[in-house]
Amino acid sequence: MTETADVVIIGSGIVGSSVAYHLAQAGCTNVLVIEREAHQGKGSTGKSMGGVRAQFSTPVNIQMSKYSIDFFAKFDEVIGHPADYRAHGYLFCATNENHLAYLKANRERQNALGVRNVEWVSPEDIVKMVPQLRTDDILGGTFCPTDGFVDPHSVMMGFMLNAREKGVRLWLDAQVTGIEVETGSADVPSASSRTSESSTRNADGTSALPALGARRIAGVVTTRGFVSTRVVVNAAGAWAAEVAKMAGAELPVEPLRRQLVPTEPFDRLPKKFPMVIDMSTGFHFRREGKGILLAWNDPEETPGFKTEFDPTFIEKILTRAASRVPVLSEAEVNPRRAWAGLYEMTPDHHAIIGPAPNVEGLYFVNGFSGHGVMHSPASGRITADLILQGRSELIDAQQLRVERFTEGRLLEETAIL
Repeated sequence: MTETADVVIIGSGIVGSSVAYHLAQAGCTNVLVIEREAHQGKGSTGKSMGGVRAQFSTPVNIQMSKYSIDFFAKFDEVIGHPADYRAHGYLFCATNENHLAYLKANRERQNALGVRNVEWVSPEDIVKMVPQLRTDDILGGTFCPTDGFVDPHSVMMGFMLNAREKGVRLWLDAQVTGIEVETGSADVPSASSRTSESSTRNADGTSALPALGARRIAGVVTTRGFVSTRVVVNAAGAWAAEVAKMAGAELPVEPLRRQLVPTEPFDRLPKKFPMVIDMSTGFHFRREGKGILLAWNDPEETPGFKTEFDPTFIEKILTRAASRVPVLSEAEVNPRRAWAGLYEMTPDHHAIIGPAPNVEGLYFVNGFSGHGVMHSPASGRITADLILQGRSELIDAQQLRVERFTEGRLLEETAIL
């Protein structure tokens, strides 16, 4: 017997797991999630810094953050699994007038969209939060107390465990080697026509099957056999473009290495303080257990599937760390504890969420450009809405469709860490 599913999700990281959860919540439980690794979270999810923030510059990212942070705040209760959400805040430190104007414009936009707790802070306020910070060039900044961190692995597991309790299946150690696409008429059902009514009907009740000559999903080929399905969700993270090509679709997503350096136990900074972002260099840091987690976007980094940590990065980041926080020059670092992960970058640093324009039944939820963990609740909800209803009430999902790149409707996000 051919394996069948109403929806196949490729990738079981935090985003794919959220899509599975939200589909199951809406009653679509004949869902199969396929993961090539033997364990979940071996890709970008497990390498993430875990930050969540509403302090973005574009309306869509602010809206997705607001929904997601509210979700994380009640995650344990709703999902039945801990998210380890810590509302320690994000503190952006401005060192010139352009930074201040930028933060002011962002704050007005955030406030207009319902994020009303972003505070202006003076250099004196900043010193109270982190006394060890060098503030001689800091003019002020913004602080949002509900920004903070989650445990990405725990969130991912919570989504998936909850989805599986409702009937979603998860295949581990199974690779998708091909996506079958067929051409045909809506009047002639294919072998996978057992797809649920919800995924073959538009919101207005008309048939969602393609007209004669259109290309549509017929199934996926895996190392565990063929799976007949009409709907495939590409949640393959940094590998999303390769998955899209299997169906003959183009996806402008490329991998970019980001490296993180934890210090050994360090007690010269407060036990609790916000994520601090030095806008002069992009260096940012937060407490992680007894140590400090250091992060910085190296502008010399080039795209590619580079997942090994580069030891020369340590000197670069420590130089910037010591410049902003002089006591960090005394922190010890073990290179073997540092790690690298992959951001999945799009040309405008915004996610691509929605149906593929040239393949009926193929959905993208990709290209989060470093915001996949923090936006996972929103992206899962939006994707499930689009599959089941053809639209989402959470945001205007049209703006995140892949066609924006060929149509010149880019959404430039400048608040990238």
